[in-house]
Amino acid sequence: MPAGRPLKFKNVEELDAKIKEYFDKTPEDELTITGLALALDCERHTIQSYKERDEFSTSIKRAYLKVENAYEKSLRKNGRTGDIFALKNFGWQDRQEVEQVSSNRVVICNDLEEKDGN
Repeated sequence: MPAGRPLKFKNVEELDAKIKEYFDKTPEDELTITGLALALDCERHTIQSYKERDEFSTSIKRAYLKVENAYEKSLRKNGRTGDIFALKNFGWQDRQEVEQVSSNRVVICNDLEEKDGN
């Protein structure tokens, strides 16, 4: 007998139907992971645990991508810091590259002398 609480969703089809219902009735600019959790009648950490289960992983990852895509589109259109914050929670990062140039260069040269056996 398996330990722990019984699964909220008995199969992938049941989960997919609830996810589809959320995306069908929620405008793109209102998609959130918390909204998805509410639509699935569970907590965010429950969704995370389903993401770790092989049979449900693809469905949850696809749902996350749809929400992430909505934030990315909003960022391109509106440039809001809230979108940046949300995307960072999806693993996005700010990167800065710094190139340092100096006018005083020090070049170390090692002369190698070829020795023949003589």
